[in-house]
Amino acid sequence: MSDKSQPPEDTDEIPAERPVYDGPAVTIEEEMKTSYLDYAMSVIVSRAIPDLRDGLKPVHRRILYAMHETGNTHDKPYRKSARPVGDVMGKYHPHGDSAIYDALVRMAQDFSMSLPLLDGQGNFGSMDGDNAAAMRYTEVRMDKPASALLADIEKDTVNFQDNYDGKDREPTVLPARFPNMLVNGAGGIAVGMATNIPPHNLGEVVDATLALIDNP
Repeated sequence: MSDKSQPPEDTDEIPAERPVYDGPAVTIEEEMKTSYLDYAMSVIVSRAIPDLRDGLKPVHRRILYAMHETGNTHDKPYRKSARPVGDVMGKYHPHGDSAIYDALVRMAQDFSMSLPLLDGQGNFGSMDGDNAAAMRYTEVRMDKPASALLADIEKDTVNFQDNYDGKDREPTVLPARFPNMLVNGAGGIAVGMATNIPPHNLGEVVDATLALIDNP
């Protein structure tokens, strides 16, 4: 019997040669700068900072649009909060349901927003920090101001984009007939950037907007 090692009979057991990179040289410093900037912009645009045009973060925009699509408007009966949460998670926002429900709850709290966008029924928390009841116990529908944010969206007033799996379309921004960011304020913490805008009175904001249009 020979002491020499025998080559494996199955060629699948032979380890593949390590691929050789023959592209341009990349320094660690440049790669870190580029990757960090790309990550920061992704967080800013896709998650943490609201859009100036409609004053909404993507999750808030998706909630309102999903409720608009299913007819969960202010002139219709309330629906279980779990319904819009499921619609948003399945079609537009592939993240945990708790993040979506937290955003939904905030839009229904009159102590969190100057002009609530959702009309909630049930326990939606308190100013003292009490949590809202579970989504299976609360009910919600759009409030009248939300209809003004979505008015004429079917008339090609805004651009649409593919959702995360390319099977549905969602608006990149809402038409917004009033400056929602100033009225309801905004807050968010991103990567290397943050915002905290207080809410303002709707009538005063509209008067100031008209004055600015007349005297730019």
